[in-house]
Amino acid sequence: MIDLLDVLLLMLFATCCAWLWRGHGIRERALLLAKQHCARLDVELLDGNVAFRRLALVRDNQGRRRLARLYDFEFTVTGEQRLCGSVQMFGQRPGLITLDAHPFHAPEPADGKVIQLDDWRRTHPKPDEQRRAD
Repeated sequence: MIDLLDVLLLMLFATCCAWLWRGHGIRERALLLAKQHCARLDVELLDGNVAFRRLALVRDNQGRRRLARLYDFEFTVTGEQRLCGSVQMFGQRPGLITLDAHPFHAPEPADGKVIQLDDWRRTHPKPDEQRRAD
């Protein structure tokens, strides 16, 4: 015969399974966000993987403390060095995505010309200075 303890244990088991299933979906979303972030910054996500680090109370954008899942991943800029990054997930919503300090290449100007700020200021006076000269 099934008693109340058996029902409680069955419900606890079902809750744990549902929590793990939902966690897998959140992990997949964190991986997608890490890939997009790395592509935007022109770095390479290594191993195509994020690893669950821990659950923690973290402040969100509004400054409230919320339960977040923290995921780690590795990336490279040069192909020689593995650097660490992390993603915070508040349920399905992303939090902060951070990357270790890494070298980056400054983009070249489109036409190959570099404009010096002092030269530009001399050739483009402020509107106030134009009115005074007139």
